[in-house]
Amino acid sequence: MKYSKLIVILIVLISSFSCRKDFTTIASFGDLKFSKDTVFLDTIFTNIGSSTYNLKVYNKSSKDITIPQIALENGSNSNYRLNVDGIPGKSFEDIDILANDSIFVFVETTIDFSAIPNPLYTDKILFDNGNNQQDVDLVTLVQDATFIYPGKDPISMKIDSLSLDGQSTTIKGRFLEDSELTFTNEKPYVIYGYAAVEANKTLNIEAGSQIYFHDNSGLIIDNEATLKVNGTLANKVTFEGDRLENTFDRTSGQWGTIWMRAGSKNNEINHAIIKNNVIGILVDSISGTDPTLKILNTEIYNSSNYGILGRETNIEGNNLVIGNAGQCSLAGTIGGSYNFTHSTFANYWNNSIRSFPAVLINNFFIYEDNTGQEILETRVLNEVNFTNCIIDGNNNIDFLIDYFDDGTTPNYNISDCLIQFNDINELYTDFAIMDFEDTLHYQNIILNGNLDFKNFNNSEFIIGENSDAINKASTSVFTLDLLGIDRTNSPDIGAYQHINIEN
Repeated sequence: MKYSKLIVILIVLISSFSCRKDFTTIASFGDLKFSKDTVFLDTIFTNIGSSTYNLKVYNKSSKDITIPQIALENGSNSNYRLNVDGIPGKSFEDIDILANDSIFVFVETTIDFSAIPNPLYTDKILFDNGNNQQDVDLVTLVQDATFIYPGKDPISMKIDSLSLDGQSTTIKGRFLEDSELTFTNEKPYVIYGYAAVEANKTLNIEAGSQIYFHDNSGLIIDNEATLKVNGTLANKVTFEGDRLENTFDRTSGQWGTIWMRAGSKNNEINHAIIKNNVIGILVDSISGTDPTLKILNTEIYNSSNYGILGRETNIEGNNLVIGNAGQCSLAGTIGGSYNFTHSTFANYWNNSIRSFPAVLINNFFIYEDNTGQEILETRVLNEVNFTNCIIDGNNNIDFLIDYFDDGTTPNYNISDCLIQFNDINELYTDFAIMDFEDTLHYQNIILNGNLDFKNFNNSEFIIGENSDAINKASTSVFTLDLLGIDRTNSPDIGAYQHINIEN
């Protein structure tokens, strides 16, 4: 009890001293310095709160000063909110700054697009008044958007979860209504949770559409459902996270995936950019003889796990670029069919150790049964064809067909490709399926060649004039590259024809 009383007394003493102002100040004299003269709060969506931005205010004089007032020019009607040295509000009085010291001002906002006359919303933070007044501008661009939210129980307020295959799941989201099955380019779409397309329905996404996903959100194309992404060279469709600040432009794992479930059919993606996800596209199971997914003229970047993960499925890709991913740019697993022409798989992931190759194909999966015993099962690897492709990255082994002999004969052909494969530990010396000297399955392969990418650190995988991929591709029906450049004559390997990078 004695010690408890002592602790209480110490707390009171410390509090009283901390509240004392035992120094003398003079009024601010209009010579404050600021870390920036304009605070740009990056683009926000209507009625969605911004991130918190900071402004540092310096007193570089040798005198302790008091700022009589710090306030927003638009006063209490301003859509901005301030926090000055830990105190929230829109107006503050008698703020002290010691000599050669500074304070922080934090700024955030939430704006209703329909309530402002101009989407470029501005205000000022005013420091002091009269002749000594200084100011810092605040600028925010506000976008109107179409929001898709999961349902919510009106009593418990519990967010609805999806039911798939007649079974409830923990996936937050809902199936789209018929009126929502066409995404246009009139407004961006912001999706919370998973927006799902049910059987015998098609989600059409028009050229120029912008789709933004909140954390743990994405699209689900259910059994017998279809996705059609109809971008063009001039008006691509973009899929990315809903954090619009510049610092999030290249941040992976911001949203979930586009999941094409077992039985989904005739999915097509053309001229799209898919970035900053966990898995760019997850494709499950073969549906008939046609590809479950045809993907053309598309770029996938910064996936924390996989750019494309196929599981016993049928994928056809052309003029495709898949960049950095935490595991594989492309993984075609548990058998299936994988056919790619004029595609670039370039994985220079550097956020963690990447133990998988940029492109991995296999015909098996491993799981534990009820007794805890590890079980390996195989599926048929129907066909694997890579033609005129770049497969590269910062691993020694960036292309691997990991085939478990199940008694069937694998059907694969790799031709006119530039591949990163440097087996320094001789792990695959006796691995017949990785024998690049086998001309029955490998033709015109360039191993460990010079790519001369424009800037692989910025996911710019256009090749330069010093690339070993120039004029090394075979002719194909894909006579235009990803940028619409003609490659009828002297085609280059990969998704792009080469350029003069210096110019």
